[in-house]
Amino acid sequence: MAQFFTLHPDNPQPRLIKQAVAILRDGGVIALPTDSSYAIACHLGDKHAQDRIRALRGVDDKHHFTLMCRDLSEIAVYARVDNQQFRLLKANTPGSYTFILEATREVPKRLQHPKRNTIGLRVPDHPITQALLVELDEPLLTMTLILPGETMPMHEADNIRDQLEHQLDLILDAGACGIEPTTVIDLSHGEPQLLRAGCGDLAPFGLD
Repeated sequence: MAQFFTLHPDNPQPRLIKQAVAILRDGGVIALPTDSSYAIACHLGDKHAQDRIRALRGVDDKHHFTLMCRDLSEIAVYARVDNQQFRLLKANTPGSYTFILEATREVPKRLQHPKRNTIGLRVPDHPITQALLVELDEPLLTMTLILPGETMPMHEADNIRDQLEHQLDLILDAGACGIEPTTVIDLSHGEPQLLRAGCGDLAPFGLD
């Protein structure tokens, strides 16, 4: 049964953040608020937890995970970024975007798109998620929390607990967050290509 932590939305309690990171490092799967909707997350190196997330979402190995990073320096470890891409990323992170980029050798093959050698990355603009990433000191492996058969992501912790308390190890509650997923933009082929319109503004990429 999932633990349930109630966190201050702007100044999350360090003790609870440390406990959440301990659960992640121990193989846990958690639900956390972001600047778009709720996401489900696990430790980057834990294949069993990754498989649990796929099962919860009802997706196969062709569905991208997203590496949630605390800043651009982490993105550069996991993705090849040229000068033009870097300028776009710098101007639009942190924010409600997921960027598809060419993966570096630091990204395990099991996390890359099976045909394209790409990975999805994002830098969230949310105090709780940022606090987790700082304490963890590495990216989180995440997916938007959309249940099988649904079209909209979950956004309230109490509803998540009602439906998923036996499938998760921890739910972080800081009040309701958004109901839109991130905007997904493919930067792996030069010019930005829109893959999914969501919470992030399209105008900075000339896609509106």
